[in-house]
Amino acid sequence: MRSWMNHLKSSWYRAFSLLFLMVFALQWISYTEPFWLQVTTASVLFTLTAVAVIEIAVPLRWGYRLVLEAAAALLIVYRMILHYGVYIPDPWLPALRDQLPDIVARMVPYLWFALAAGAVFLLSSWWVTTKARILMFTATNIVAFAALDSFTPAILWQEVAWTVAAAMGWLVIRHLRNFQLHYPRGWVHLLKYPFKIAVNVAIIFSLVIITGINMPAVRPALTDPYTAWQEWNGSGSPGKLGTSGDVSETGEGVLSAARTASGYSTDDSNLGGGFNFDYSPVMTVTSDLRTYMRGETRSEYSGNGWSDDDTAARGPYSGVNAGEGLEHSPAPKAQIRELRQTVKLLGANDYPVLFGAYSLAMVETVDGEDSSSALAWRSRDSELLWDADEKGFSYPMSYVVVSKVPVIPLQELSQQTYSQLYEGRDLGQYLQLPNNFPERVKALALEVTAEAENPYEKIALLQQYLQQTFPYSNQPDVSKGKSKDLVERFLFEIMEGYCDYYSTALVTMARSLDIPARWVKGYAPGEQAELPENLAQQGYVNNNYTITNADAHSWAEVYFGDYGWVPIEATPGFSVPLLTQSEEPLAEETEEPEPEETLPEQTPVDSGTTGGGLHIGIWAVIAAGAVLLLWAGYLLWQHRNSLRFLLRRLRNGRPLTPLQKVIAETERWVSYARRKGMLKEEHETLRESVSRWSRERPAAAASLAELLRIFERASYSPEIIEDKDWHSVYTEALQLKRSLRARG
Repeated sequence: MRSWMNHLKSSWYRAFSLLFLMVFALQWISYTEPFWLQVTTASVLFTLTAVAVIEIAVPLRWGYRLVLEAAAALLIVYRMILHYGVYIPDPWLPALRDQLPDIVARMVPYLWFALAAGAVFLLSSWWVTTKARILMFTATNIVAFAALDSFTPAILWQEVAWTVAAAMGWLVIRHLRNFQLHYPRGWVHLLKYPFKIAVNVAIIFSLVIITGINMPAVRPALTDPYTAWQEWNGSGSPGKLGTSGDVSETGEGVLSAARTASGYSTDDSNLGGGFNFDYSPVMTVTSDLRTYMRGETRSEYSGNGWSDDDTAARGPYSGVNAGEGLEHSPAPKAQIRELRQTVKLLGANDYPVLFGAYSLAMVETVDGEDSSSALAWRSRDSELLWDADEKGFSYPMSYVVVSKVPVIPLQELSQQTYSQLYEGRDLGQYLQLPNNFPERVKALALEVTAEAENPYEKIALLQQYLQQTFPYSNQPDVSKGKSKDLVERFLFEIMEGYCDYYSTALVTMARSLDIPARWVKGYAPGEQAELPENLAQQGYVNNNYTITNADAHSWAEVYFGDYGWVPIEATPGFSVPLLTQSEEPLAEETEEPEPEETLPEQTPVDSGTTGGGLHIGIWAVIAAGAVLLLWAGYLLWQHRNSLRFLLRRLRNGRPLTPLQKVIAETERWVSYARRKGMLKEEHETLRESVSRWSRERPAAAASLAELLRIFERASYSPEIIEDKDWHSVYTEALQLKRSLRARG
């Protein structure tokens, strides 16, 4: 045991080097996670962790360690394919020898990733051993991240920040290692003060963090290469990144000036910002009715966006199979039109749901098969989930769905009161608003709907107000926004925006009026190619629609009791294809040609959370601030005497002389003695008081005598008083305090 502890002590530099190298590796895992399978990411992450632990904690020769690390990788990959359901043991083959070929076949793709990552990790740890190589290694990583950030839609500033932080820490321990090797005696002395070393390192890192987060956000003077390339070739993004394989614009925040490409997002927690249009195709839909392609629902509004992003945790769901009817919430007063849609994906994108018209009733086929074990249905939100249990199923390239499109009896609905629609229903989830939801947003909703008498009329007025008051813009000037609430910023400060602004505003304003509503995202109907004139004259109809990333969209759904959930479009230039008995939209809209600027986008990705990797969060900032506050407090306490004399100097208008400092220090220790019950009578001189105190407190007599001697020497002696004299008063006063505290 002792030899193992000695091994750990002697290899401290190796351990810290591997720790910082692991931070570098985590940034690349963060970058690759969106387009790697979960089992691949987990295998690589746990393998790197195992390699680092073995290198640090196992005192064996390097050859034996390699064998142990390879065995650990094998075990980890095997456990991962079991955990994620890639391999399910065959109960008819109980013998391991019979199962082994299938196990190996399932493990091989992931094992190569794990072993390759471990090999790169070890080679880097053996090569990066000097200061020059640390700097070169860091620069290479930063240049690679910068290139990916500039020429792809990925936003990697967090990864760069962590890389720089790890490099700083690595250089610090490299310096300490050199000090240990060249000055062993000094190193032994330094080890006596580990806390002091740690505090200084913590202060330096805290200063860097606090300085970084307080740097002003400045718009770039030059166009970044990625945007310039996009504008030059007139196309959308050359590649896609995101948890579901698509690109979405960055969230409003520290990178609010950033502009990325439109597309379906998987993070709706921080809406806002701006984006560029990406017209790359996503899917084709064959249908005899042009509809919005509904995807997911959100209901928890945080003030910045919709926080219930976790697909599995958002609500209960149950597995379904193709050909099986999907359960729906009852809407007895809404008539139904059945619609069949054939969807074909045009890329390798991965989504958490299958898309279709509202509301899906059945999945006929998936990739041509009439069965699939990856489907699940959340009836409460009408979401058709794909691989909700994260078993690693590949997203289908085609599927056929059947929907029941509601036909709304418009005249009848317009007569329904609150009590008729909502009495006796538990709808609290769809009335949720933050406790600090802005009062002026509620007041505006009341003002806009003052003339309405029922929920239908109120929603119609809100829809009309949003469409006619605020212009559409894919690059709103977010610098005008000062409020912490997204809706308040949109309605009163920015006053322009795109679908996320309008839909979120409609949902929250409806909720403030006690009208249940929810936020929905998916795709607008897309474009339909025109048939040649001769075919059109022969009666042919083109039922194929092409949907692009620029068609990603969000809208609102409002609950009207027995009439069910009704889609409402608040974004100007868009019109949800809603069927009514009068074949009119729910609210009167001005039909506008869809200009290029009105093509929608989808929810932004928060730059602080993209990629699911390691990020500097609020706790790091709080910790850095606490360290700096403690350091500032320590400095103030350490220089308290200088500060006290500085204040007196400011009051007097000139520096204090040594004599004045002695008098001031004497007043301080006399005041302290008074607080300890040693009162000086008015008729007594200080000598008489000290004589009495010495009899009452014999333990303090020596300190009192010395303090009295210095005071009388300063006050009555012709000798010159120097700085050392008031320092003596200060030192002796400390001794007096100790003796009085000991007695008390």
